[in-house]
Amino acid sequence: MSAPDHLREKIQKLPLKPGVYQYFDKDGKLLYVGKAKQLRKRVSSYFTKNHDNGKTRILVSKIADVKAILVETELDALLLENSLIKTHQPRYNINLKDDKTYPWIVIKKERFPRVFPTRQMIKDGSEYFGPYASVKLMHQILDLIKKLYPIRNCSYNLSEANVSAGKFRVCLEYHLKNCLGPCEGKMLESSYDANIDAIRNIIKGNHQDVIKTLTEMMQKAAENYQFEEAQSLKTRLDALKRFQAKSTIVNPSIHNVDVFSIVSDQRSAYVNFLKVMNGIIIQSYTTELRKRLDESEEDLLAYVIIDIREKYSSTAREVLVNIEPDLSLPDVQFVVPMRGDKKNLLDLSDRNARYYQRDQQKKQEQIDPDAHKNLVLSSLKDDLRLSELPEHIECFDNSNIQGTHPASACVVFKGAKPSKKDYRKFNIKTVEGPNDFASMEEVVYRRYKRLRDEGEPLPQLIIIDGGKGQLSSALKALDQLGLRGKIAIIGIAKRLEEIFFPGDSIPVYIDKRSPSLKLIQHLRNEAHRFSLSHHRDRRSKAALESSLTSVPGVGFRTAQNLLYEFKTIDAIKAASIEDLEKVVNKKVARAVFEYYDEVK
Repeated sequence: MSAPDHLREKIQKLPLKPGVYQYFDKDGKLLYVGKAKQLRKRVSSYFTKNHDNGKTRILVSKIADVKAILVETELDALLLENSLIKTHQPRYNINLKDDKTYPWIVIKKERFPRVFPTRQMIKDGSEYFGPYASVKLMHQILDLIKKLYPIRNCSYNLSEANVSAGKFRVCLEYHLKNCLGPCEGKMLESSYDANIDAIRNIIKGNHQDVIKTLTEMMQKAAENYQFEEAQSLKTRLDALKRFQAKSTIVNPSIHNVDVFSIVSDQRSAYVNFLKVMNGIIIQSYTTELRKRLDESEEDLLAYVIIDIREKYSSTAREVLVNIEPDLSLPDVQFVVPMRGDKKNLLDLSDRNARYYQRDQQKKQEQIDPDAHKNLVLSSLKDDLRLSELPEHIECFDNSNIQGTHPASACVVFKGAKPSKKDYRKFNIKTVEGPNDFASMEEVVYRRYKRLRDEGEPLPQLIIIDGGKGQLSSALKALDQLGLRGKIAIIGIAKRLEEIFFPGDSIPVYIDKRSPSLKLIQHLRNEAHRFSLSHHRDRRSKAALESSLTSVPGVGFRTAQNLLYEFKTIDAIKAASIEDLEKVVNKKVARAVFEYYDEVK
């Protein structure tokens, strides 16, 4: 079953990155939630494969819209998929109706706390860490804890009164040294709690104190010639260093938090909202705000925060944002995190906002190409402080290797798109040796002298691929032609994308996410590609002419035919007259054979 046109376009815009996809019917009802290593491939497979399962065919027939949430890793996609399914219970996720949930590690709130896995979260003050998509990993952590710290695994009520009354007796775990017998008062509660603190650090990933303690114990055992104990501690230490506690989408201590990130262009602002409960993302929503006036991002973000918090009935007292909104809410704290788990969460929201922005911009480009073109060119005009919209832009680049066969190229963009029929190649005529500056001066002079003499329209902007030196050389050419000041001109240095203006030694840096910089980079890269292609052609022709075309009676086309058949000059030299005659006529074959025979 093939996808409808509007879905096919949407699917093609999905990135080849991990994430979660959601299918909706024509009424906007969520039908299905799935995870993917590569979103575009996974979603497109629903419409390109023949499905044997009848319910899958019915699902595909009902899909009217697709939405995606980007995440960092495949594991994050798995956990987010589970969270969304449990929250929304889509009709077609029948394979998860068994109410299977991912396990957590719990430190039970009790005297002499137990540490064990669970699939149920009980709000009794206990601490929960997870969820763990890999049960194997969770058990590795629990095994590590068991080896490092002797804690009880019984479910006795070890109240002070019960222990004092002698109601319990130590079990086999005590004799195996897996437990120190708190049930008979053989271990102080303070010592036990110190072990729990260390275990909590291991689960959270705060390992340094634990590593330091284990290292000291290992060194002490070695000094006392207890080599087996030292080796055992080393094994545990190595396992702890490899331990990875970051197995959730976000830190489980992040509870009831809203996350907002905003990105904008000249026309619109895009805001992503994430709702986090108990360390799990349960909502993701992105919206676009069309600008009417020159509103600031702070004002726009404040408007969206009010609207979305009301829409989702949010009571979160902590709101993570990428900029401080122009807003104050009672009992609500706005935080711009700079590092750690909250910063990672904000980065995730930012990526989703930017993905949505790119998606909307591509849609707009398809619906109204002129509006998109004007948006990009207006951005370029503002960033470069131009006096007019740069509808016609030209970019120059030089290519040479150690000064041999120097060549240059000029690419032309009209309406922010390549106009390949107007591209021009240049062979350097007046410059000897490797001199990029003089070569640039020559080609700029030749290009605009011809346009001026033939009465052709001049560009509104010239871009020189190079720094201050190449830009100065191009300016000399414009001075000679009397065009300086009549055409805007800039240079772009490749290393840091520095933009140089005439007469200013300090470069300008354009936002790397700006559409105007992307257009400049496109021009620069296209000029480099075209110039390099021209340079390769010149070298290939020169190499051909320097050998085969030296043979009397062999022209360029004949030389090409011989090389196509024999692949190398050495193969042509070793060929017999009979082999040569299969490609060229007898006269030329004998001439080639005798020429290389004399050379031998």
